[in-house]
Amino acid sequence: MRLIVFGATGGTGLQVVVRALDAGHDVTAVVRDPARLGAGGVAGGGAGGDPRLTVIRGDVLEPEPWRRNVGGHDAVLSCLGSRDRKHPTTVYSRGTSNIVDAMLGTGVRRLLCLSSAGLEIPPGTPLAQRLVTRLVIQRLYRYGYADMAAMERLVKTCSVDWTIIRPPMLTDKPATGHPRAAVDGHLEGLRSVSRADLADYMIGHVEDRETWGRTVEVGS
Repeated sequence: MRLIVFGATGGTGLQVVVRALDAGHDVTAVVRDPARLGAGGVAGGGAGGDPRLTVIRGDVLEPEPWRRNVGGHDAVLSCLGSRDRKHPTTVYSRGTSNIVDAMLGTGVRRLLCLSSAGLEIPPGTPLAQRLVTRLVIQRLYRYGYADMAAMERLVKTCSVDWTIIRPPMLTDKPATGHPRAAVDGHLEGLRSVSRADLADYMIGHVEDRETWGRTVEVGS
């Protein structure tokens, strides 16, 4: 398959690129700084790089340089993220809106995008965990979560074959090989997921029609 990845230099995005290439897919990575892909051990075609990887310099908030490149891909994988916790952001909502517009303009249908399990506190969550989520995590990440919620509302109304993936805390542990998932539901005992497991789930479910138009929690 031909996959295009946004946010490809982040911790999860880099894992998605690596594991997609390992699975034999052709990958286009849209990144602001191509050097960060090289620093992560991934390089595009030429000079010893992987010939199945195409790197495009671009900012998700400024679509003109990359929007035409979306065409011809089988799926879009969005691993957008923001490191700024102190200020409001629009990287999730505006960035995803730009991605969807490019998809609609080029006929690409499949979209997988990352959100966060922290947006909701499931029924039955123990009181201590509920308080930590509400009083610490949701406050600490309030700007990012507000923008993720706006992104989810946007995605759920657009006419593409979308899947919203909600991971909990991300770790750099090795892949377990069997990530857990709950489609339109919640996982019991959800604490964390390795970025490798999360990337494996995304790559493994690009063609899974059972997840189209669904929200999925993923955990290790």
